[in-house]
Amino acid sequence: MANPKRKWSKARTGNRRSQWKLTQPNLVSCPQCHTLKAPHIVCKECGYYDGREVIKEAEAK
Repeated sequence: MANPKRKWSKARTGNRRSQWKLTQPNLVSCPQCHTLKAPHIVCKECGYYDGREVIKEAEAK
């Protein structure tokens, strides 16, 4: 069974962990109602996706 030859330094561990960060979600404006929404997802406000109504207006709210 393979084992590490030596202990990783605290600096090396910190450098590895420095890449762990949260990214802000990418939001785009809905072309129908102009609210912010996630790209390639049905708009929660108006229920439109790709220029056509996918969810009825009453179900969306």
